[in-house]
Amino acid sequence: MEFEKRVFAASPDNFNELALELFNFQHQNNPVYQQYCKALGKEAGQIYAVEKIPFLPVSFFKTHSVTTTDFEPEAIFESSGTTDEQNVCSKHYIKDLDIYKQSFNTCFEKFYGPAKAKCILGLLPSYLERKNSSLVLMTDELIKQSKNELSAFYLHDHEKLHRTIMHNELLKIPTLLIGVTYALLDFAEKFPMQLRHTIVMETGGMKGRRQEMTRQEVHEQMQSKLGISLVHSEYGMTELLSQAYSKGDGIFHSPPWMRILIRDEDDPFYVRTPDAKTDKPITGVINVIDLANIYSCSFIATDDAGRLYQNNSFEVLGRVDNSDIRGCSLLSL
Repeated sequence: MEFEKRVFAASPDNFNELALELFNFQHQNNPVYQQYCKALGKEAGQIYAVEKIPFLPVSFFKTHSVTTTDFEPEAIFESSGTTDEQNVCSKHYIKDLDIYKQSFNTCFEKFYGPAKAKCILGLLPSYLERKNSSLVLMTDELIKQSKNELSAFYLHDHEKLHRTIMHNELLKIPTLLIGVTYALLDFAEKFPMQLRHTIVMETGGMKGRRQEMTRQEVHEQMQSKLGISLVHSEYGMTELLSQAYSKGDGIFHSPPWMRILIRDEDDPFYVRTPDAKTDKPITGVINVIDLANIYSCSFIATDDAGRLYQNNSFEVLGRVDNSDIRGCSLLSL
């Protein structure tokens, strides 16, 4: 599809045009999204602005097959879950893995340069212990691209991981340690050190393994134990094929084919727009436009509270209480 090529050439000048074109394509070819839009009284011919596009609640990926066109999936990404029956895993049906690979490779290189120039270390135990994680696939691909023979996943072997990092620090080898938050905290407590050539990137998530902490508390602890001035972060989810990155202070930046909007917490169908006359950020709940989600849904209403700045950077402030947003009951398939 020609559109796939155009997605990764997106820019501020043509983003809205691409988003509206994709909305019409998905409205026509995604039965779940089409019925959701109809339940809201939103027909494709009525939508002329990106802010007016209906955003599908992310919870629909738990209860419906959210697919655009009819296809046999090449992969199915699944979110983490628990034995609690109410905590059902999201499923993202992937028509073409090459689109996902192009998305994360292009984005990673934009923010961090080529993976081959770094030693990539993965500390993702809870993700490796289950199948169908998009984060594991991404990290595995980056590890394979790395030219450093020490690039690998380190499941529970913190001692080996510590030796590898110390080796790289001694030789001044650029290193990226990407890990789930609770595992990074466990590692930092066991092996405090002074890092100068290693980027530490947390992907979020305590998963019930540790007491919940604020982002500031997590970063302060990592900074103290690992001797780093900044903690990097990745913002992604099972339901998206793109990621945003923060190089410190919890301020995220998106690739050109991904955009964050903010909806009102009390009115989930109202998207707030920044006031061009002021520099004040706007706060509410995060909606994501991910143009790489060509064959699922590109317009996702997340359960994350956030703050959007004038330059389109954003913060994630936490989860919204009672996060199954109103509007889900409009559609029963």
